[in-house]
Amino acid sequence: MTFSIVAYDPAEQAWGAAVASKFPCVGGLVCWAQSGVGAVATQAMSKVKFGPDGLALLAQGKTAQETIAVLLKDDPKLVHRQIGVVDRYGNAAAHSGVECLNWAGHISGEGFTCQGNILAGPQVVQAMADAYKSATGELADRLVAALVAGDEAGGDRRGKQGAGVLVRKPGGGYGGDTDLYLDCRIDDDPNPLPKLQKLVQTHHLFFGRPRPEDLTPITPIIAGEIQHWMRSQGYLKAETTNGWDTVSKESFWTMVCNENLEERWNIEGNTEVIDRVALDYLRERFAK
Repeated sequence: MTFSIVAYDPAEQAWGAAVASKFPCVGGLVCWAQSGVGAVATQAMSKVKFGPDGLALLAQGKTAQETIAVLLKDDPKLVHRQIGVVDRYGNAAAHSGVECLNWAGHISGEGFTCQGNILAGPQVVQAMADAYKSATGELADRLVAALVAGDEAGGDRRGKQGAGVLVRKPGGGYGGDTDLYLDCRIDDDPNPLPKLQKLVQTHHLFFGRPRPEDLTPITPIIAGEIQHWMRSQGYLKAETTNGWDTVSKESFWTMVCNENLEERWNIEGNTEVIDRVALDYLRERFAK
């Protein structure tokens, strides 16, 4: 009883799924993904095991359509199931059982498929598909844009409660040693999608990594700014000198860790530059 989207972004090498529903904790039940393998959404009279089983089939090299066929082959409740799948190559397929509660259906396109049931009408999945194709930003941003468009087109006709977005890509996790790039959920809220959008933006801030074009040299003026913040917050005891010395760097690393910005500035990296995103955040937080 929900609407969802699964998709693959070849530029990011990312696979993801997003969902919204009048159902609590829906993100943890519907959305499944694995980097280099694909993504699955399992809903309607959801068989949650279709998530891990679907990924296992995709990992064996089956296409999205073949995966759905195997999952449903001996399923006595296939007429009630709804599944969306995208494989490692971006092939997308979906199944909407003939006895899913109205309105139910799906739209598949290049690298994505949108599906839903108990919806206000077919305009919901159409709006999702249109929004996904026209949206900009990371895969996570475009997945959530599709949910917002579906919600604005009527969404789940029972109302609102939960939403979630999941994205996996090689080395995408915190520290770079897992593929879990993003897993954001609003589990119980009367209007979950605005909060999900904000949560995704928060994720970009704290877990995003600096882009080369955003690396800014720590000039004497910027060093003085940072030292002023550190002194005001008790991280630096020495007088500000506008010099970016070892004591300043070590004190700043403590501040960065306390502010959860270690993915954007690391004392083991190039300590002579700072990510513009991190700098803007610190200015907004501490420049009074």
